[in-house]
Amino acid sequence: MADQDIERHAANGTTTSSNVIVTTPNGPRHHTYGSFPAPGDTSPPDDPSTGTASQPTVDAPVKPALKTRAVGPDLLRGALMAFMALDHVSIFLRAFHHGTGNGNEEDGVVVHEWNRPVAYAVRTISHLCGPGFTFLLGMGVAYLSESRTRLGWSSAMLVRYYAVRAAVLTAITVLMGVLFTGGQVWFLNMVLFSLAVDLFLTGLLWIVIRRTEPALASCLARFMPSSKAASADDGATEPLLGQAQTQGYKDVATRARDASRYIHHGFLLVLGVVTIWWNIWLSPYGGHCQAAASEETPAPVPRIMGLQVKNPWLRLWFWPVMEPGTHVASGFPPMAWLSFSILGLLYGRILLSTRRSRHVLATGYAVVALAFAALFVLTRVLRFGNLSESCMQTPEHEAHPNENPYLVSPESFFYIIKYPPDVAFWAFTLAGNFALLAFFEALPLHISKRLTLLLDFGSSALFFYILHLVVAAALGGVLTALFGTERDFPNPLEPDAREKSIESIPVFFATWAAVILIMWPLCRWYGRFKSQKPVDSVWRFF
Repeated sequence: MADQDIERHAANGTTTSSNVIVTTPNGPRHHTYGSFPAPGDTSPPDDPSTGTASQPTVDAPVKPALKTRAVGPDLLRGALMAFMALDHVSIFLRAFHHGTGNGNEEDGVVVHEWNRPVAYAVRTISHLCGPGFTFLLGMGVAYLSESRTRLGWSSAMLVRYYAVRAAVLTAITVLMGVLFTGGQVWFLNMVLFSLAVDLFLTGLLWIVIRRTEPALASCLARFMPSSKAASADDGATEPLLGQAQTQGYKDVATRARDASRYIHHGFLLVLGVVTIWWNIWLSPYGGHCQAAASEETPAPVPRIMGLQVKNPWLRLWFWPVMEPGTHVASGFPPMAWLSFSILGLLYGRILLSTRRSRHVLATGYAVVALAFAALFVLTRVLRFGNLSESCMQTPEHEAHPNENPYLVSPESFFYIIKYPPDVAFWAFTLAGNFALLAFFEALPLHISKRLTLLLDFGSSALFFYILHLVVAAALGGVLTALFGTERDFPNPLEPDAREKSIESIPVFFATWAAVILIMWPLCRWYGRFKSQKPVDSVWRFF
């Protein structure tokens, strides 16, 4: 969610898309939407040995560098903002239960009935948000770290940069907890603390890989035979032979760098898989619900290496913490969501390693989306990677006790655990996010640039997140106070309280549309405001 200023700098000052020029005290600041690269981009290709753009062969007037944002990720982030607003408006209106079933999609929670169809669909779409934000955060780490390194930043400067931003997100988490709950909760981690930790850890991971990748390449080069283009037997003269030998050594260095890069890609992929599977391994329920679970039954205490983890301030790193009286409410354990950020870092590294047309990118995204979709289907059919075994105890499941519970109904098939995310959730949401990336990348660039609402939201993500909660809470509070009806609605802070709610679906969507229309000009203004700030300004982080 935290906007990482995903930009590529055109060395020759040209672009194929229209510029948004913002006047600053230091002169005009150029900002344009392109891609990786935009169709028809005539800028010189990157030099693989230095990672910088090659210089034109003819002298040309020096022009201001153009900041070109990747349009696909910004459109995806903007769409996720809109989906997230749907979910949060439903909370403030209390239009329906916050889950696809009768409660949150949580490890160990039994489902006795499904939510109504519209609510089920809204909640399922909103599942894409958390994974998408964290995934794009990891991609942003790759792009930002690379661009800042080219500007001369040291590893220590990068560590400080990510540490400051992680501290800002953590401070916002504490402030929001105190303000939204009237001091009942001191630490309300709705997602920002998870993003803060994952941002910092992924930044450190990028720095480590930047050091180990060339070191491994040097080691590999010692064992790789050189491929000489000429030899003394071919009658080559000594100068040509020397040039051939040099070219052979260059080939070795290039092959070693490529091999080292692919090995590190593989390491990130394995690490991404391990860090999602440990949610299964660390489940205090073992991924299964009791046959006749009771609300009075105490939850089992989580364990790591056989040691019980009772303190909520320790548990919040790997498990959700929602216990009244602890002053801690955390639905997003940062270590449980780290996999999405690691895969985002891998995604960013792959995009930075070579230039691809938008058509190739869209095709690649579609293929990856199909691969994750196939994995999700396998988790249902083969029943692995789920934290919901024996948890679906609806009438339809009681009527078919011997069948695969995930194949009993469409609702069962798409029921996935979010708190913490299981492998099925991981596969489903990544398939959805890559499908959206494929769709946005397949759009012609002149159409993509007209989707200004999504682009404005996507380039001011953290600003949108914080402010839209205030707007949605204000609208929801006024509407429920004036037109709501009392009903038994669960309140984590006051379990016995009766809450007013508005169940009207048209009112729900109208309120969501109002939030979107209020936020659009505000995000547009903020985008222009932050573009005038230096690259290391905290304001650009919002």
